[in-house]
Amino acid sequence: MAVAFTFPGQGSQAVGMGKDLADSFPEARKVFQEVDEALGENLSKLIWEGPEETLTLTANAQPALMAVSLAAIRALEARGLSLKDKVAYVAGHSLGEYSALAAAGFISIADAARLLRIRGNAMQAAVPAGEGAMAAIIGLEQADVEAACAEAAQGAGKVCQIANDNGGGQLVISGAKAAVELAAKLCTEKGAKRALMLQVSAPFHSALMAPAANVMHEALADVAKTAPVVPVVSNVSVTPTSEPDEIARRLVEQVTGRVRWRETVEWFGQNGVTTLYEIGSGKVLSGLARRINRDIATGAIGTAADVEAALAAF
Repeated sequence: MAVAFTFPGQGSQAVGMGKDLADSFPEARKVFQEVDEALGENLSKLIWEGPEETLTLTANAQPALMAVSLAAIRALEARGLSLKDKVAYVAGHSLGEYSALAAAGFISIADAARLLRIRGNAMQAAVPAGEGAMAAIIGLEQADVEAACAEAAQGAGKVCQIANDNGGGQLVISGAKAAVELAAKLCTEKGAKRALMLQVSAPFHSALMAPAANVMHEALADVAKTAPVVPVVSNVSVTPTSEPDEIARRLVEQVTGRVRWRETVEWFGQNGVTTLYEIGSGKVLSGLARRINRDIATGAIGTAADVEAALAAF
């Protein structure tokens, strides 16, 4: 059985996430303390008590989700699980790639928290509020969505591109608001089952995020990096690497580049992975994986009970 660990991205946050892990494992509780100290604030209180609208803010949700994922990892390790020995690959959806890298030892938990706070703030600041947008396109071929984006970008004279290929017939487009709205309309005309404007604060994973990519290039240059103990499959290249400088370059590219999640799950299947565990809050990635490749078993590890069940399976 070859196992891969995956780490969720923004949208999987929920008030109260990780509290059970912190109450059950001192090692998990220490992760939240490390994140609080790194950020100089009580993020743990926000994670566990809310309010939800504050937790959902990009600058909070990103380090919060990482904290929960790493709390689960530390709980597993405290009970004897070795990532190096038991896990073939790790990958994360967007911000989850930082969680994956911290789990594999590429960066410290404290640095991951600081980087994700910087990333969240930079992404929010890259485009003035109301000027960008994202939309989910359901049930339309990728080539048709790309054509709609190209037509909309030309017609509106603005950026519009595929931001996420999530699999299961779901693509997310991102860019200037007028162009995204036009592309969503064109996708509907081309036969999409649904085209939904998303309630997001910025046009993530689009060329409009270039200022944020520059910020992350500088931020990543200032942190200590170590070759991960498990190869990390990159969002933007869908290839595994353990080379620190290459990983850092891919993280910068990821800010403006496409999250190729469908291809990532397909790559796992083609390279011997039989089980995917989603580490942290929620089960979004598990659901996507089942729609992409039904031959890969899935599981989620976000509570103390999940930890015990996964250890029994290993």
